Amino acid sequence: MAGGDFYTHDRPDNPRLPEDRPRGGGPGSTALAHHPMRIGVVIVIAVLVVLAFGIMLFP
Repeated sequence: MAGGDFYTHDRPDNPRLPEDRPRGGGPGSTALAHHPMRIGVVIVIAVLVVLAFGIMLFP
């Protein structure tokens, strides 16, 4: 097998199949947007607050 044969050997007869899980949602989808930056900032602030309270309580 050489060239294009190598890549078409195991492909189905109809390689253009519809996506079973389309990206972006359909019309009227209410998917929640994830904000990893906000989550990271909240975690960092929580850790700093816990450290500050620990230092204040046990000097």
